Amino acid sequence: MRMFWALLLAAAGLVGAPGSAWSQPLDCPPMCDRIPASAWMAPSDIPLNREYGWPGLAGLAVTTASPWFRFEEDCSLPLLPGDARSYAVAGRATVTQPQGQWQLQAQVLHWRGETWWGGQNALSVVHAAAAALRACPLINAQSSPSITTDEPGRLAAVITFDGSRVLRQYLLSDTNNSTVVELAMWSAVPPAVEWQMVPDSQVFGAMAGPLCTAYVGSCR
Repeated sequence: MRMFWALLLAAAGLVGAPGSAWSQPLDCPPMCDRIPASAWMAPSDIPLNREYGWPGLAGLAVTTASPWFRFEEDCSLPLLPGDARSYAVAGRATVTQPQGQWQLQAQVLHWRGETWWGGQNALSVVHAAAAALRACPLINAQSSPSITTDEPGRLAAVITFDGSRVLRQYLLSDTNNSTVVELAMWSAVPPAVEWQMVPDSQVFGAMAGPLCTAYVGSCR
């Protein structure tokens, strides 16, 4: 199984190497070594905000050394040695709701150092995630993924698990500032609140927009 995933990641072009961290206490240029509060998407832009009134994610965020994406946890996919995410600075915010309500996980991953290198990592991570998502049924036979967007640096999917749970997964990479953003929302089926359809492009825009402010000068 480890060989299978090693070959999968190699085929997807996932690369990474350790980098050194340094302090940027006031602002955050693209080579920053932290996740600024301004990097998180606005609560008003998160799907179902009208129903849930999502809190600010920056205030919930904690540093994580194991930045698995939500679908990987549900599919029981390991974070293998050499995965580029092992070298990223990563923050995770979660909103836990009562059973039957929509749960939320958001992550921001950022690679320190030159953006030509970090941007390659960010793009490769999302590319590898698309391959891993397609392989999910091989590991978890109860999973049924339906990919709605698969473009360079953008991945969106709806995954059902044994018909009793549904996960909506979004992943975005920004090569200008070496960053990957995740938004994942899931619920039991049927959910207490019906999903309101939002175009994938709208969600991706809400995920990407804050990065231009968070990493100064990274957007042109």
